[in-house]
Amino acid sequence: MILMSKGINPQQDNAIEQRINEMVQQSRILEAYMNDIVTKEATALRLIEEARLAASALHNMAAGDQTESLVPVGIGIYMRALIPPVDKLLVNVGAGVSVEKSKQNAINYIEARIKEFEVASRQLAGQKQQIELRMAQIQEQINQMLQQSSGVQQGGTGTGSPTR
Repeated sequence: MILMSKGINPQQDNAIEQRINEMVQQSRILEAYMNDIVTKEATALRLIEEARLAASALHNMAAGDQTESLVPVGIGIYMRALIPPVDKLLVNVGAGVSVEKSKQNAINYIEARIKEFEVASRQLAGQKQQIELRMAQIQEQINQMLQQSSGVQQGGTGTGSPTR
């Protein structure tokens, strides 16, 4: 404390500056990680919505009836098509593998995927909250160190004998 009233020690100044730089770097890393999580969270939410729409479409298909639908042909172009009664669907299960499933099994698969996406979304939201908290803590520590540093410097120059 005695050093504080007389001015800041150059070694202390360098140590504080180094610590602040380390904390700023840590904050930048957390910010990049946060941006990645926000992107993943948006993707999970989009997949949930897409899966819900698919499940709804399958639920709304009447058994035994032809259904008129718009079929994408590419680059935002659709054509009307009559879809015959659907008993079996091809479900992409990953790695380029599709499996034939009954309509009900396909709906069950979609609902299971929705649950997986919701779990992932909750986990990402939790990670995002933890990162936000840590970033706020780092910012608070930086602010305190800057206040202490400027307070020490102001206290050191404002006391003692007057300057000429």
